[in-house]
Amino acid sequence: MNEAATLISLLNSATVSVFGGLLSACFCGALDTRRNRGIFWLSMMLMILAQGVACLCLDMEFWARVYPFIVHLPLLLTLRALTGRWLWPAFSIVSAYLFCEMRRWLALLAAAVLPGEEMTRNLVELAVTAPLLLIFLRYVTPAVRQLMEYPVKNQCQFGLIPVMYYGFDYVTRVYTDLLYGGSPVVMEFMPMVCCGAYMVFLLYNSAEERKRSHLRQIQDNLTLQMNQATQEIAQLRESQAATVRHRHDLRHHLQYLLSCIENGQTERAKDYISGICAEIEARQVRRYCENEALNLILSAFAERAESAGIEMDLRGALPAVVPVEDNDLCVILSNALENALHACLPLAEKGTACTISVEFWFPEHSGRLFVQITNPCREVRFEKGIPVSDQPGHGIGVQSIRTIVERYGGGCTFLTENGQFILRLFL
Repeated sequence: MNEAATLISLLNSATVSVFGGLLSACFCGALDTRRNRGIFWLSMMLMILAQGVACLCLDMEFWARVYPFIVHLPLLLTLRALTGRWLWPAFSIVSAYLFCEMRRWLALLAAAVLPGEEMTRNLVELAVTAPLLLIFLRYVTPAVRQLMEYPVKNQCQFGLIPVMYYGFDYVTRVYTDLLYGGSPVVMEFMPMVCCGAYMVFLLYNSAEERKRSHLRQIQDNLTLQMNQATQEIAQLRESQAATVRHRHDLRHHLQYLLSCIENGQTERAKDYISGICAEIEARQVRRYCENEALNLILSAFAERAESAGIEMDLRGALPAVVPVEDNDLCVILSNALENALHACLPLAEKGTACTISVEFWFPEHSGRLFVQITNPCREVRFEKGIPVSDQPGHGIGVQSIRTIVERYGGGCTFLTENGQFILRLFL
């Protein structure tokens, strides 16, 4: 009977090693190749053999104390060799150790109900190993492996609880008898950890939700602005196409005018000429550079500024193709020029001469687009170098500009000098 119990205990020890080792390897993606799988199973066989020798030669209490050095440390070295990492394999091992607790608890529950405590515990642990392993591999492993590619900060957040449990279990159950000694401090430690972890989770999740909400708001505003800008560009392109059609129809206009002159209808010819000129002028898109999108945007805002009595000074050169999407370029310039017009309108209404200066250039050696927009302004409040406004709905344009500029790996600055607001950016 003792020999059978010893055999079952050894088998259970080998099984839990395979259970934890396989989970650890899957958590850190160490079994993706045939070579890695071969090395892993060879290492597991050697570790199980070392456990068997240790169980037969060492006292069971001493064997439990050196277990981390016989199993966990070699397993960590193996996973380090297979993955090239230290931190995540270590977290994978302590996480698998934590999942082994479910296996042990089910066995303790059965041993508390059924006779033959030690034998029952080992038999139940053996019985539940395969089902639990399949469940963990199927449902838990994919979620854990996703965290492997997260920043170190996120990995540490994931590994904090397993590391605390690993240390707590060995300190209070293996190396000492504090857990079973009934000390209230020890008994209440893990509930305290669960409470603290839950509180941290709530705070962290709340902060992340606020960030996500803010990003969604920015994204919604960007989408709205892009849609508006796209519609405006489409309208300007249609106007440009209409101008082209007028030029194409010039021969027909001349024939009509010639007919009017031959019939002595000079006034009718004059009215017709005036109407054609007015229509063409209204649809004209000024050309500032070779880039079509920039021309359309600048032409639209120049017309708005002129109607408000604000002058626009546009200088620069830009090739037809730049490494910036038309939509992104439209959002940046539309927001910047919209803010400039908004700042100038109150001044222009009071009779103050206002000029919005727009400079843009694209040095070929740098591969970067540089833009500077200058406009008169009243007092501007800054927070951490960013202009802010207390008026509802304002400030989104600056956020949109910064978001797009950062996405292109560029930079932007906002400042005031001598009553002029200056925006400089490159992307």
